[in-house]
Amino acid sequence: MDQTLIVTAVIACVSVLYATAGQAGGTAFLAVMAFASFPAVEMRATALFLNILAAGYATWQARGRLGLDRKLLLQVSVPSLLAAFVGGLVVLGGHVYFVLTGVLLSIAAAVMIFKRASDDTQVRAVESLPAGLVGAGAGLMSGLTGVGGGVFLTPMLVGLGWTSPRRAAALTPPFILCNSVLGFAGVFIAGQRLAPSSALYASGALTGAVVGTFIGHRWMSERATRYVLALIMLAASLRLLTR
Repeated sequence: MDQTLIVTAVIACVSVLYATAGQAGGTAFLAVMAFASFPAVEMRATALFLNILAAGYATWQARGRLGLDRKLLLQVSVPSLLAAFVGGLVVLGGHVYFVLTGVLLSIAAAVMIFKRASDDTQVRAVESLPAGLVGAGAGLMSGLTGVGGGVFLTPMLVGLGWTSPRRAAALTPPFILCNSVLGFAGVFIAGQRLAPSSALYASGALTGAVVGTFIGHRWMSERATRYVLALIMLAASLRLLTR
């Protein structure tokens, strides 16, 4: 079978898994491209492009849903936009890029595994300054790594006790969408481009997002969401660190 079709099928599968937990799949998209030996200059832009499609669908699908804390979304998203754009302008060396991203995802996975009390966390008021700092940090990492920022934002929100895993998952798609757009703009200006056959890869990512979002909305509990997120982050971190 042609490698392009295999890569598309794998992207669709990992997109399903990520979408069940409210994620777009940037870390897995990068891992798939790494296994397929994509040139480094194509990976970040392509991952952000796929993020935009997957998160765009999840955001549209979640419109009007109960559980979306719009105030908190604005508090973390607005400061993240400029940070994501700036991060996209910065091109890290391959070794630094993989180590930085892998370590951050390992920490995020640990937070999700051990923060058991967060499953019953209730919505509460969050001050604008700390929320803005968290959003800016996740946005910067989004632009630097190409993963959309959701895997950084979600564990921080849960770890700080600001919201539950499912409510954090509801915030994640619009956050990823905004940051991926700005990050992609920065990456494009920095001179990195999409991989060939990106339109086909996009069809796989979007199909996976449709299926995964359907599953996540109907059958994922707070605990299941937290563990799926943790396993995703841990697997992605191990893959990046072993590169």
